[in-house]
Amino acid sequence: MFEPKYIALAVFIVAYLWFIVDHRRRTLVAMGSVGLLVLCGVMSGSEVLRAINWNVMGIFVGMLAVADIFMESRVPAYLAEMIVDRAKNVAWAMLFVCMLSGFFSAFVENVATVLIIAPIALSLTQKLKISPVKMMIGIAISSNLQGAATLIGDPPSMLLGGFAKMNFFDFFFYQGKPSIFFAVQIGAIASFVVLYYVFREYRQKVELIAIEKVKSWTPTVLLAVLIILLALSAFFDKGFSGLAGILCMVFGVISVLWKKWAGKASLRRTVLALDWNTTWFLIGVFVLVGSLTETGWIESFSDVLTGMIGTNIFLGYTLWVFLSVALSAFIDNVPYLATMLPVAISMAEKLNVNPSIFLFGLLVGASLGGNITPIGASANIVACSMLKKEGYTVKFGEFVRIGLPFTMAAVTAAYVFVWLVWR
Repeated sequence: MFEPKYIALAVFIVAYLWFIVDHRRRTLVAMGSVGLLVLCGVMSGSEVLRAINWNVMGIFVGMLAVADIFMESRVPAYLAEMIVDRAKNVAWAMLFVCMLSGFFSAFVENVATVLIIAPIALSLTQKLKISPVKMMIGIAISSNLQGAATLIGDPPSMLLGGFAKMNFFDFFFYQGKPSIFFAVQIGAIASFVVLYYVFREYRQKVELIAIEKVKSWTPTVLLAVLIILLALSAFFDKGFSGLAGILCMVFGVISVLWKKWAGKASLRRTVLALDWNTTWFLIGVFVLVGSLTETGWIESFSDVLTGMIGTNIFLGYTLWVFLSVALSAFIDNVPYLATMLPVAISMAEKLNVNPSIFLFGLLVGASLGGNITPIGASANIVACSMLKKEGYTVKFGEFVRIGLPFTMAAVTAAYVFVWLVWR
């Protein structure tokens, strides 16, 4: 009979490899792995429930519902088209749309952001009779970049907040210092220089496009109020124990009910249309990582890494960031980040350093590394799928030629910022 410790490791490795090979069945594999861990006696039912960060799950599910009505209100499209019509040429219009994509992505999940902004990009490029490929890639990678900037921007940020007990305000200023938000903005400035270089050939004037009609401003008000309340919750829930998740769930319920009342939508269909696939995947990942923690593997892994690094914190930090970039270019950053966050905290304790330097470096590397390839992030996959429907096939190398310099510029700038502030 195998020891639970080795069963946990075997299940984790097989599940992780399956995530890489078969992205479509990742939720089924994750939940099947949870069932296997329970059947083999590695984890009890109560341990499974304890392994799940319910605060993070509340934030994620609640934001799905809020983002859904925000997208359908057409406010993002309205703002994007206003910006395009005011740009001095096509290159700047494309750059502004990518910047707007990044702005929305700081508060709305990345895939939803791409779905919001893509129609404007396709409409503009059709009128100008130019290929939409570069602009769509720019929108996708910009959304991935800014998704790391706030607690509610993307699952990796939510995972970091959960593990490090960071609230919404902590992403801006943490322990009296500039936090991850500013690291991302420094990276954004560097990466948008790269994007302008990519778009520089499009110097023709912008043709005016019809301004989208806003269906309702109510979702925008709800989102703004939620953001304010999340920021204020920092003063009442200093340990990030559950208030943020409750707030997001309450606003999620309000959003679903508002959609039913305002749009006469089916309550059942609205709820079922939310991204439950990713929700169950996140739950499965929490349990998989929890099994490694319970059986001592996280502690062992941190011992090995600490031994490799020795006392050279700069070497450890550099390796941590760029290894995350390389791995996240090809594998899903959610299970990777969930696995490495407790390792980062354990390493920091062994080296007697502030864990923020490893945690922030990990988030930067894992979130931005996905921008290198078309399969590195869900937003990239969605953007390429939309282009395919329009008759444009994005080659792997074509994506990398934009994604790689964009990523390296953003990561390097953020990497230097985090080191200078948190070393």
